[in-house]
Amino acid sequence: MKKKLVSFILKLLGWKIYKHVDISNINKCVIAVAPHTSMMDFFIGWLAFYKLNIPVSFLIKKEFFLFPFGFFLKKLGGIPVKINRGSSLLYQAITMFNSNDKIFLVITPEGTRKYNAQWKKGFYFIALKTNVPILIAYIDYKEKKGGVAQIINPTGNYKEDLEKIQSFYKTVNAKYPEKFNLSRMYWDE
Repeated sequence: MKKKLVSFILKLLGWKIYKHVDISNINKCVIAVAPHTSMMDFFIGWLAFYKLNIPVSFLIKKEFFLFPFGFFLKKLGGIPVKINRGSSLLYQAITMFNSNDKIFLVITPEGTRKYNAQWKKGFYFIALKTNVPILIAYIDYKEKKGGVAQIINPTGNYKEDLEKIQSFYKTVNAKYPEKFNLSRMYWDE
């Protein structure tokens, strides 16, 4: 898809996309995208990353890669993974980072479009174990803007790092605000 067409679609939909940080020297990172409350997030997010020239990848169940969908999912950056009991998504992602020279892996820390009392920790530990930064990305439906905002280098102090990450999202508006949560009740675990 050509950049002009992507820019036209985003403009037609009323979206403005920003790159607030320089990522030109980054070859690998975990991209944490929030809020994630709608299937529309994928569409807007993919267009935004394309416009920003960030070649993203995302994990998706292996079962979705049946013909003809598999071809399109791979073209969009989809990576098939086993998601079942006994398989470790964390291990699969770490292996992916260790075997690629360049990878920008998009993960939604909420883990679901439904309300979730706590964020999943995998995005953080993938970045920590592979020694890559976390790129903070957002989609704000009220302001109709999105993009990449900050770079966080995990320190190993999950509580402090998550507080930095989530503090950015305090002013970001989800498509369905009742499904978005920045709960801190589990930080003492």
